[in-house]
Amino acid sequence: NRAGKTRLAKYYIPMDDADKRKLEYEVHRLVVSRDPKHTNFAEFRTYKIVYRRYAGLFFTMCIDVSDNELMCLEAIHLFVEILDHYFQNVCELDLVFNFHKVYLILDEFICAGEIQETAKKVILERLAELEKIIT
Repeated sequence: NRAGKTRLAKYYIPMDDADKRKLEYEVHRLVVSRDPKHTNFAEFRTYKIVYRRYAGLFFTMCIDVSDNELMCLEAIHLFVEILDHYFQNVCELDLVFNFHKVYLILDEFICAGEIQETAKKVILERLAELEKIIT
Protein backbone atom coordinates (compact mmCIF):
# COMPACT_ATOMS: atom_id res chain seq x y z
CA ASN A 1 0.00 0.00 0.00
CA ARG A 2 1.04 3.66 -0.03
CA ALA A 3 2.37 3.39 3.53
CA GLY A 4 4.83 0.68 2.52
CA LYS A 5 3.09 -2.27 4.19
CA THR A 6 3.44 -5.39 2.10
CA ARG A 7 0.15 -7.26 2.07
CA LEU A 8 1.15 -10.11 -0.23
CA ALA A 9 4.56 -11.30 -1.33
CA LYS A 10 5.52 -14.42 -3.21
CA TYR A 11 9.14 -15.17 -4.08
CA TYR A 12 10.23 -17.70 -6.65
CA ILE A 13 13.92 -17.54 -5.77
CA PRO A 14 15.34 -18.31 -2.32
CA MET A 15 16.04 -15.22 -0.17
CA ASP A 16 16.44 -14.72 3.54
CA ASP A 17 13.96 -12.53 5.43
CA ALA A 18 16.30 -9.56 5.80
CA ASP A 19 16.91 -9.44 2.05
CA LYS A 20 13.17 -9.70 1.39
CA ARG A 21 12.40 -6.74 3.66
CA LYS A 22 15.18 -4.68 2.08
CA LEU A 23 14.00 -5.56 -1.42
CA GLU A 24 10.38 -4.69 -0.59
CA TYR A 25 11.47 -1.36 0.89
CA GLU A 26 13.55 -0.45 -2.17
CA VAL A 27 10.81 -1.43 -4.62
CA HIS A 28 8.23 0.52 -2.61
CA ARG A 29 10.40 3.64 -2.67
CA LEU A 30 10.94 3.27 -6.41
CA VAL A 31 7.27 2.77 -7.27
CA VAL A 32 5.72 5.33 -4.91
CA SER A 33 8.13 8.09 -5.90
CA ARG A 34 7.44 7.75 -9.64
CA ASP A 35 5.36 10.38 -11.40
CA PRO A 36 1.94 8.96 -12.42
CA LYS A 37 2.63 10.25 -15.94
CA HIS A 38 5.49 7.75 -16.33
CA THR A 39 5.03 4.21 -17.58
CA ASN A 40 4.24 1.35 -15.23
CA PHE A 41 7.67 -0.17 -15.91
CA ALA A 42 10.93 0.63 -14.16
CA GLU A 43 14.42 -0.84 -14.25
CA PHE A 44 15.59 -2.21 -10.93
CA ARG A 45 19.01 -3.79 -10.45
CA THR A 46 19.18 -6.45 -13.17
CA TYR A 47 15.39 -6.80 -13.39
CA LYS A 48 12.33 -4.87 -14.45
CA ILE A 49 9.55 -3.80 -12.12
CA VAL A 50 6.03 -3.88 -13.54
CA TYR A 51 3.41 -2.28 -11.33
CA ARG A 52 -0.10 -0.96 -11.34
CA ARG A 53 -1.93 1.10 -8.76
CA TYR A 54 -5.52 0.32 -7.79
CA ALA A 55 -6.95 2.79 -5.27
CA GLY A 56 -4.37 2.82 -2.45
CA LEU A 57 -2.71 -0.48 -3.35
CA PHE A 58 0.24 -1.13 -5.62
CA PHE A 59 0.47 -4.51 -7.33
CA THR A 60 4.05 -5.15 -8.36
CA MET A 61 5.91 -7.87 -10.23
CA CYS A 62 9.66 -8.15 -10.58
CA ILE A 63 10.52 -9.81 -13.87
CA ASP A 64 13.56 -10.69 -15.96
CA VAL A 65 14.74 -8.14 -18.50
CA SER A 66 13.73 -10.47 -21.34
CA ASP A 67 10.12 -10.96 -20.10
CA ASN A 68 7.19 -9.19 -21.74
CA GLU A 69 6.15 -6.17 -19.64
CA LEU A 70 2.69 -5.85 -21.18
CA MET A 71 1.88 -9.48 -20.48
CA CYS A 72 2.82 -8.96 -16.83
CA LEU A 73 0.75 -5.78 -16.66
CA GLU A 74 -2.22 -7.75 -17.99
CA ALA A 75 -1.51 -10.52 -15.46
CA ILE A 76 -1.69 -7.95 -12.65
CA HIS A 77 -4.99 -6.67 -14.03
CA LEU A 78 -6.36 -10.22 -14.31
CA PHE A 79 -5.32 -10.92 -10.71
CA VAL A 80 -7.14 -7.81 -9.49
CA GLU A 81 -10.24 -8.68 -11.55
CA ILE A 82 -10.30 -12.18 -10.05
CA LEU A 83 -9.86 -10.78 -6.54
CA ASP A 84 -12.64 -8.29 -7.20
CA HIS A 85 -15.00 -10.99 -8.42
CA TYR A 86 -14.09 -13.47 -5.68
CA PHE A 87 -14.45 -10.99 -2.79
CA GLN A 88 -17.25 -8.93 -4.38
CA ASN A 89 -15.49 -5.56 -4.61
CA VAL A 90 -12.12 -6.32 -3.03
CA CYS A 91 -10.48 -3.95 -0.55
CA GLU A 92 -7.24 -3.98 1.40
CA LEU A 93 -8.88 -5.62 4.41
CA ASP A 94 -9.85 -8.60 2.27
CA LEU A 95 -6.16 -9.10 1.49
CA VAL A 96 -5.22 -8.82 5.17
CA PHE A 97 -7.90 -11.05 6.71
CA ASN A 98 -8.16 -13.58 3.87
CA PHE A 99 -4.49 -13.83 2.94
CA HIS A 100 -4.69 -17.63 2.64
CA LYS A 101 -7.39 -17.30 -0.03
CA VAL A 102 -5.40 -14.61 -1.83
CA TYR A 103 -2.38 -16.92 -1.99
CA LEU A 104 -4.66 -19.70 -3.26
CA ILE A 105 -5.92 -17.42 -6.04
CA LEU A 106 -2.37 -16.45 -6.95
CA ASP A 107 -1.31 -20.10 -7.05
CA GLU A 108 -4.21 -20.93 -9.37
CA PHE A 109 -2.82 -18.83 -12.16
CA ILE A 110 0.91 -18.43 -11.46
CA CYS A 111 3.00 -21.52 -10.80
CA ALA A 112 6.75 -21.35 -10.11
CA GLY A 113 6.85 -17.78 -11.39
CA GLU A 114 5.25 -18.60 -14.74
CA ILE A 115 1.71 -17.72 -15.77
CA GLN A 116 -0.22 -20.97 -16.15
CA GLU A 117 -3.80 -19.87 -16.76
CA THR A 118 -5.17 -16.66 -18.23
CA ALA A 119 -8.87 -17.50 -18.53
CA LYS A 120 -10.74 -15.72 -15.76
CA LYS A 121 -13.70 -18.09 -16.08
CA VAL A 122 -11.53 -21.20 -15.66
CA ILE A 123 -9.77 -19.78 -12.60
CA LEU A 124 -13.06 -18.77 -10.97
CA GLU A 125 -14.53 -22.23 -11.66
CA ARG A 126 -11.50 -23.86 -9.98
CA LEU A 127 -11.87 -21.55 -7.00
CA ALA A 128 -15.56 -22.45 -6.73
CA GLU A 129 -14.65 -26.16 -6.75
CA LEU A 130 -12.06 -25.58 -4.02
CA GLU A 131 -14.64 -23.69 -1.95
CA LYS A 132 -16.95 -26.70 -2.16
CA ILE A 133 -14.17 -28.95 -0.86
CA ILE A 134 -13.23 -26.60 1.96
CA THR A 135 -16.80 -26.10 3.22
